[in-house]
Amino acid sequence: MTIQHPGTSTAPVPTQSTYQTRVADYWNAEENPVNLELGKIDDLYHHHYGIGEADWSVLDETDPALRRDRITAELHRLEHAQAELLASHLGPLTSADRVFDAGCGRGGGSVVANLRYGCSADGVTISSKQADFANEQARARGVDGKVRYHHRNMLDTGFSTGGYAASWNNESTMYVELDLLFAEHARLLRRGGRYVVITGCYNDTYGQASREVSLINAHYICDIHPRSAYFRAMAANRLVPVHVEDLTEAALPYWELRKDAEHLVTGIEEPFITAYRNGSFQYLLIVADRV
Repeated sequence: MTIQHPGTSTAPVPTQSTYQTRVADYWNAEENPVNLELGKIDDLYHHHYGIGEADWSVLDETDPALRRDRITAELHRLEHAQAELLASHLGPLTSADRVFDAGCGRGGGSVVANLRYGCSADGVTISSKQADFANEQARARGVDGKVRYHHRNMLDTGFSTGGYAASWNNESTMYVELDLLFAEHARLLRRGGRYVVITGCYNDTYGQASREVSLINAHYICDIHPRSAYFRAMAANRLVPVHVEDLTEAALPYWELRKDAEHLVTGIEEPFITAYRNGSFQYLLIVADRV
């Protein structure tokens, strides 16, 4: 495959495994209101969950339409807080730097990084539908000169070696083998570059993956990794953790509020809440430097 400049988007997605094709089909068909309705608020479409204490007064709203709107806005506020937390760990960056968003979804995270630092961003998704949607959003926002989305496999991007100052995965690592993923991040990052991941992982000290984790896997067609696998794969691929933060408690309010959002529930809310509470599942932020 020809190696191209990060700003180009003409390279085809590399050959996909049967599983990767299934994942792509899932996201090409996905029209979940919990992703779309929240993004309509400010045209920042995130494909992840939220952190922070919730404003529980939204549940006391007596007007049904207003209650719906207030809950939607509060959930979006929490997910945007998560995106901002991740972006805050990417720096210091300048407008001359490039960043890489692996598994970018509909593109909100790349825009957040651009707004914060003025940097250029390349997002990659295995879903052609997501890439098209995200590029249209970038055009509408007027940032398409610096924020671009590509229909490619994040394990084999074709982007230039050492071309990025920072890179991240936001709730997308459970779809790939970690050694392959971190090898690609290490290749793309310049020496001293920063990698950040926010992810759900199962707790090794609990034992094997719990029933709730298995339900989450089945729901999203993914394979949640144990916590220890992240650190082993980073060590094997020149990524040295410099900050680790357990966000599990901070993630619970999002899920507790979402389970009461009748217009947004997907049926997976209770497994997340139960797994977080029983200790079998954790929500982690890991920041690493490329050495």
